[in-house]
Amino acid sequence: MTVKDIIEKLELKCLNEANLFTEVTGAYASDLLSDVMGNARAGQIWVTMQTHKNVSAIASLKDLPAIILVHGAVPDIDMLEHAREEEVCVLVSKEATFQVCGKLYALIG
Repeated sequence: MTVKDIIEKLELKCLNEANLFTEVTGAYASDLLSDVMGNARAGQIWVTMQTHKNVSAIASLKDLPAIILVHGAVPDIDMLEHAREEEVCVLVSKEATFQVCGKLYALIG
């Protein structure tokens, strides 16, 4: 399943088109940056409510193709600019983390 497939199936808002055809291997949900740094794996989509620049920096460092911001969160301008520079796709869902993760699990196991 690609990032683009996930955008379509979860009806996500895409704020920058990066990694759309990258295969997603799983998902990681956490709002604790050190947790993501220590445990997320390359190829996973990160589900979070955090919206600052460090989120895109960690996603880039960990080779995460996309970030899903929950509850309709709006990223800080510097986060979105950094994500564009690092080619990390930033997506937004109006739903809560629980619902997003459940749908991702159903799609990619």
